[in-house]
Amino acid sequence: MNAINPNASGGRLVGATPLPSQRLTIAGEASPAKDAGSFKNLLLDSIENVNGMQQQADQAVEALFTGGDVNPAEVLTAVQKADMAFRLTMQVRNKLMDVYREIQDVRI
Repeated sequence: MNAINPNASGGRLVGATPLPSQRLTIAGEASPAKDAGSFKNLLLDSIENVNGMQQQADQAVEALFTGGDVNPAEVLTAVQKADMAFRLTMQVRNKLMDVYREIQDVRI
């Protein structure tokens, strides 16, 4: 879970989940070479990123309602980012399902 640090300057949200392209591997960390660039991993990383945004937005709203020192504009921005990411994820899912159905209908 991402934590909100109300003591940060201006009540900024802390601990945002990095994008898959921003993640760095630790030296000596074991990572499977054959699955490094797979479509499956790309989808899983994207879903984790969207989930992280939603959790961050939930925590920001909770901090705002409980009287935490959080900037309301930043809470609104976090909620809108999470909503936009979720909508985009749903559109990608819908397109993938359409492609899957189209492939199923192909006669060999």
